[in-house]
Amino acid sequence: MANKLSVGAIRKAKGGTPLMMITAYDALFARLFDPIADILLVGDSLNMSFAGKPDTLSATLEQMIYHTKAVCSGAPDTFVICDMPFGTYTTAERALDNAIAVYQQSGADAVKIEGGRDKADIIAHLTANGIAVCGHIGLLPQAVRGEGGYKVKGKDEANALSLIEDAKAVEAAGAFCMVVEGVKADVATRIAEAVSVPVIGIGAGSGVDGQVLVFSDMLGLYEPFVPKFVKQYMQGAEAVKTAVTQYKEEVAARTFPAEEHTY
Repeated sequence: MANKLSVGAIRKAKGGTPLMMITAYDALFARLFDPIADILLVGDSLNMSFAGKPDTLSATLEQMIYHTKAVCSGAPDTFVICDMPFGTYTTAERALDNAIAVYQQSGADAVKIEGGRDKADIIAHLTANGIAVCGHIGLLPQAVRGEGGYKVKGKDEANALSLIEDAKAVEAAGAFCMVVEGVKADVATRIAEAVSVPVIGIGAGSGVDGQVLVFSDMLGLYEPFVPKFVKQYMQGAEAVKTAVTQYKEEVAARTFPAEEHTY
């Protein structure tokens, strides 16, 4: 585990080579990402990518612990963050109880909390009790129903200043880094400049301290919708369907299994 980043090392990455964070939900993909990624995020996005849900709100604490445990098993040399799902941090006491469960049962290195100034007291309570917290401001997927959709933030100066204050509050509460999602690029850059902890962007331009993407998006595995901020680094869905089609054809033709695949 000599190459595994620590909370302190992540803090020190501020202003240096941008950090690469990617989601993972199981040991299989975590093992593939382990020698490459700086940080793995077990995101509640798993309920959209792999459970077919319309948003992230249905993810449960039990699900997140299960998947985080699998990721930690597959990627022992990578820093792992577990998303705290919707409804699990409504109060400081509830948040601490649930974060302790994540720590004790999954092996996660940190948890992620959505919210700015409104969640600062909760973040402070967690960090005061030994829980490492990654903040999350800007577009908040867990607030999608309350806001009536996914809306880009930072479109006017008042909102930009509000986001900067959110970032400062999250930092002051003890978060060692934060995700900034769905924010105008120039505003995200201002946010990164306003705090001394790394800001990891998703749909927030390149002027931040790192980037995170959902792996099924960047590998082209998720077909229903491709967000504007996603670059597909391969056409995964097509590659998988081509391979499975070839398998089916060879089974039908009795060319698989061939002699080299037979005992």
